[in-house]
Amino acid sequence: MKKILLITLCLLCITNSKAQDKTITSAGDILQMALPAVAFGSTFLYKDDHTKPTWQFIKAYGSSVILEQALKHIVQKPRPDGSDNLSFPSGHTTSAFSGAAFIQRRYGWKYGIPSYILASFVGYSRIQAKKHDGWDVLAGATIGIGTSYLFTKPYEKNKINVSLNKVDKGYTIGFNYSF
Repeated sequence: MKKILLITLCLLCITNSKAQDKTITSAGDILQMALPAVAFGSTFLYKDDHTKPTWQFIKAYGSSVILEQALKHIVQKPRPDGSDNLSFPSGHTTSAFSGAAFIQRRYGWKYGIPSYILASFVGYSRIQAKKHDGWDVLAGATIGIGTSYLFTKPYEKNKINVSLNKVDKGYTIGFNYSF
């Protein structure tokens, strides 16, 4: 009787584990579009004629998607699960972190921290689903954050500011902290 109960319990755990994996993957799929959708929608709710937030979002998100797709076709890294799509960088993670970084830059860390947590969950869901490895997710996050930082004007009360300037033979990246 104990063996039957133990086997039944093990089967339930395995079945439940697969259901949880599907739930995590589905949640990541939804969040990778929800974060940029919320960021884009916020540009219509909180109007700012001086900085044109809608245009900033379009440039940030659009450039992140273009860069992510270009890298996928240049690198040609296969996915860990062997499926047909390319792996490097993670498009889901790029999308999620682009939205999260836009929210953080425009509205501050109060909204940025929860956004980054949700974007990190998207990255986790891609690794858990065996669609990407850690490098794919890290590259996607870097692209999403980087393009948002390049094209989005910072929140007025931000103490941290990142800038990119063109110089004679290249570019400089500046980090400023106000206190």
